[in-house]
Amino acid sequence: MADAIRLILTNMPTILFVAALAIATLRRDGPPARRYLSWLLLLSVGAEMIWGGFFHVFLPQVAAAQIGWQVSPFQFEIGVADLSIGVVAVLSFWRNLSFKAAVVLYLVLFNIGVAIGHIREAVVNANFSPDNFGLLLLLTIVKVPLLAWLLWKAYREETELKVR
Repeated sequence: MADAIRLILTNMPTILFVAALAIATLRRDGPPARRYLSWLLLLSVGAEMIWGGFFHVFLPQVAAAQIGWQVSPFQFEIGVADLSIGVVAVLSFWRNLSFKAAVVLYLVLFNIGVAIGHIREAVVNANFSPDNFGLLLLLTIVKVPLLAWLLWKAYREETELKVR
């Protein structure tokens, strides 16, 4: 049982990403791009960032160990940033596309910086820890074009609905 719990907890970002895609696929309320964008912002961004922020702020030793870093005062700052964007992303689920656009723009810029930092850490310091250079980094990179494309597509869907 402990191993199953540990597996779920260490793979939470992947679980949330897959759950967002699955729910958006099964639901039929609203245009597809907006539906996928909304569920990804709620679960794969919002819940994930709150999850990560909680660990950086309240369990910095655990977060640092998973990333392969030393505990640092900067973890509190990144934790507060993660918590903040996580809450705003959750709120965006119920808001209009303009609100979602602000969240996506921040997240795209933030994730580009995060990806560069983690890749640099792997190349320069040979840090291949699971949360530095693993599936979490891949999801971070995938979300950049995916969220931007879904936002663009959602705006197109909205425009097409207004024309009709």
